[in-house]
Amino acid sequence: MIRNLSILLVLAVVVALPFAFRQETGVREWKEGDPVLVIITPMNEAIRHEYALAFSRWHAEKFGAPVKVDWRNIGGTSEISRYLTSEFVSAFRAWWTGQGRAWRGDGAAIILNKSFDPAKKPEGVDAADWDRQCEMHAAFRGTDDPKKFSSQIDMYFGGGAFDADNATRQGLLVPAWKPEEIPPGLLATESGDELIPAGMSGETWRTPTYYGTTLSTFGICYNRDRMRAQGIDRDPEQWEDLADPRWLGTLGLADPTKSGSIAKAFETIVQVQCRKAVEAAGFGPMVDEYESKIAAAKGPPGQMPEGVPGEYQAAVEAGWAEGLRLLQKIGANARYFTDSASKVPLDVGMGNAAAGLCIDFYGRFEAQVSNAGRENGAMAYVTPRGGSGVSADPISLLRGAPRRETARRFIEFLLSEAGQQLWCYRAGAPGGPEKYALQRFPIRRDFYPSGLPAFQAAYERHRAHTTDDMGTPTLDAYRLAGEYVYRPRWTAGYYGILRDLVRAMCMDSGIELRRAWQGICEAGGPEACPRAMQAFQRLPQVPEPLTWVSGLAMGRKYDRLDLLREWTIQYRAQYAEAARLAEEEAEARQ
Repeated sequence: MIRNLSILLVLAVVVALPFAFRQETGVREWKEGDPVLVIITPMNEAIRHEYALAFSRWHAEKFGAPVKVDWRNIGGTSEISRYLTSEFVSAFRAWWTGQGRAWRGDGAAIILNKSFDPAKKPEGVDAADWDRQCEMHAAFRGTDDPKKFSSQIDMYFGGGAFDADNATRQGLLVPAWKPEEIPPGLLATESGDELIPAGMSGETWRTPTYYGTTLSTFGICYNRDRMRAQGIDRDPEQWEDLADPRWLGTLGLADPTKSGSIAKAFETIVQVQCRKAVEAAGFGPMVDEYESKIAAAKGPPGQMPEGVPGEYQAAVEAGWAEGLRLLQKIGANARYFTDSASKVPLDVGMGNAAAGLCIDFYGRFEAQVSNAGRENGAMAYVTPRGGSGVSADPISLLRGAPRRETARRFIEFLLSEAGQQLWCYRAGAPGGPEKYALQRFPIRRDFYPSGLPAFQAAYERHRAHTTDDMGTPTLDAYRLAGEYVYRPRWTAGYYGILRDLVRAMCMDSGIELRRAWQGICEAGGPEACPRAMQAFQRLPQVPEPLTWVSGLAMGRKYDRLDLLREWTIQYRAQYAEAARLAEEEAEARQ
């Protein structure tokens, strides 16, 4: 009996501990009947904590009631996309069949079709059947009423422009306001000075269906102690530095099929190689002119209009292929590919990896923690100058949002000065985060140095409270954006297929890749093994040769899993060939 009572007492203590030591969420004053907001997000716990707390207090002050934010954190952007499409299809199907209409086996494909055009009936499709498809597509895209169908989630917070554009084209997002209804002072000052640009340097920061809230760059985090052990005495500055064979087996990388941010970083690396190839060919000063002519001509991919030399397009394509090969060599130096992009800077900080690719705020935060405030500590982060775009993490309203008015207010808060301060203020600073220093770039222009007196005064006021000086050249997001111009035509169409290529090229054939690369390095390096490198760097030839032109259509022409399988088989075979050739070339020199 005593023993049983002891067990029950222990169990009671275990159950009570979380309540005794729980952290306040900022909604302790919330009561049943007060507003609730449901948000799906890949954002981390620190961001969720601070924004739930601050928004609830802001809402209580302005509208008389706190808000409980119900976060749905199910994984990265890929998982969120699959979840939302599933929920919307299920909800729409229930509404559709509830009206006595038959559901089609291809119903999901019809309503989510990103390029559906009622005016363009495909050949071979019966006219009556096409009318039924158009009716179903129009019913989904024309309904924004939670009483009819809804995912039961109000907002999507985070991800990137690609994910938001994709969700928009699938019909999952709707504008929060009509253009004439956007609250004054949200995007521009009363005098018309823009607070939040529509975009910069080719990157989209906001559209009618989503609003950028914070800015990000991509870069390299590295550990100088681990570097010295590898014989590397110079800090990395550009993406190409990570292809050095001395990094072999030491890089931490994330899986681009699981992380949208890392997939964007890989696309950025390819984009930079395109630019460098164009500049090396002597076309740097003409890029704007040529790309404008190409866009106006609206010709087939790769076909140059009058006034644009074929050599210009050849340089773009050569840079694109070189970018893929650079990713291959970086992947060959990898110690691992992880599902979690945040794991890489943690491992670099602890010395488990010598360097890795990461988002700026992950790298800067971990460097601060790892170095414990010491200047010139072992860990550091760098955004390659001119080598990374500045992209926005958006907030958007989902179709059929049940709590629309509260959702709109959340957007207002995020884009207000009070909401933007949370991204960059020190923890505990007036108006800053309560517990976590988020160390991210705000999107509002008045947090950075400016030639406009009002914006400059606001920057000076904020600077007294920010964790870092937003005027530092490597931290001024607007300056960084001006140093990098993103050309969507060069790489945007390959964003999806690039994820699968990296998987086949560097992950599913990873053992063979590293064995071949190590063999080449031990045989004298790439320059000493031209035949091995030719085999090593061969781009996929099945089911057809992968080129800049063919790559645009492969995702539509072939089944994704079939591509992955065939590419993986080819890469494993060619890596085995490269390892054998490296050994032969080494023996021939002896």
